[in-house]
Amino acid sequence: METLGVPVRRDGEAWIVEGKGIEAFRKPAAPLDMGNSGTTTRLLMGILAGCPFETTLMGDASLSSRPMRRVTDPLQEMGAVIRIAAGAGGRHLPLTIRGGGLKGIRYTPPVPSAQVKSALLLAGLSAEGPTTVVELVPTRDHTERMLRYMGAKIETAGQGITVEPGGKLRGREIEVPGDFSSAAFFLVAAAIVPGSSVTVRRVGLNPTRTGLLDLLKRMGANIKIASAPSGHRNDELEPIGDVTVSYASLKAVVVEPALIPNIIDELPILMVAATQAEGISRMEGVGELRVKETDRIRSMVAGLSGMGASIRSEGDSVFVEGPSRLKGAAVDSFGDHRTAMALAVAGLAARGKTTVQGSEWVSISFPDFEEKLKAIRR
Repeated sequence: METLGVPVRRDGEAWIVEGKGIEAFRKPAAPLDMGNSGTTTRLLMGILAGCPFETTLMGDASLSSRPMRRVTDPLQEMGAVIRIAAGAGGRHLPLTIRGGGLKGIRYTPPVPSAQVKSALLLAGLSAEGPTTVVELVPTRDHTERMLRYMGAKIETAGQGITVEPGGKLRGREIEVPGDFSSAAFFLVAAAIVPGSSVTVRRVGLNPTRTGLLDLLKRMGANIKIASAPSGHRNDELEPIGDVTVSYASLKAVVVEPALIPNIIDELPILMVAATQAEGISRMEGVGELRVKETDRIRSMVAGLSGMGASIRSEGDSVFVEGPSRLKGAAVDSFGDHRTAMALAVAGLAARGKTTVQGSEWVSISFPDFEEKLKAIRR
């Protein structure tokens, strides 16, 4: 943001962003490094589509293997000019985007994706005419909530989310909830380790994010939810609360494809929970896991199989038969932060020592995960 000319500073635990409108953005002097973050890349592409200058985006080896045409195709349809290096196969980073002169479109993503939806809505703020994203399967709605909260002209009708240009965005105070995807590892740990109970405070309870809680309830987990104190609530933007999970005997669950977009990041840890559930759990339509930081189907099947779990994949489905008596083993994260954390939690339920190779990748999303994992073991 600073490279694009947006002043950002830190004040204690708060970050202060001094917005002056997209017209104040400036051309960066060098390529913007997205690191490992697909969310940053795709949302920023939507913003840059409204900027009348060229910007090059690059990332690490993992991010540079992830598909980008699902975003570049509709942005080009809106009028953005995007060049992808020949060596990237026309689909991956690095890429250069020149924005401006956008026209609103009506678009139905072929693969349900909150990132694609968000990119198009952000681009729609700078387009001529309305931009509508049609969701055949609902996805996470953080961007719609944020835009509405900050004054954008945005409406949801049926399966369509429409943003109109010209809304005056205004700066507002935002309390960022605890990340549910990060909390999920500890919630599942409590659910599968006998004698355990964990409370996660001030976590986001947006209903498009808490599908894992619904599935754990179906599996028989012991879950209690309490609203956050009034001083830490902002239901106009995002609901926040405290979640307590205690150990209980679990039973297998079937996860239908329609649920996948809202639990996509929690699927690795759900596979761990399924190893301790009675019966065969089936997760259908999970092919999107193959194009994350790594092929998470492959990495989780390899890791959990190595620990003695009965798990296999067939096409876009994963089958887990439990309960399994997991044993400690040396397992590989395959360079993926969520795989590493999920296998570490599996290690809590296993007999013997578990070593997660490549655990340094956890720092991408949860730098103090190891400290918190040690704390709950006490």
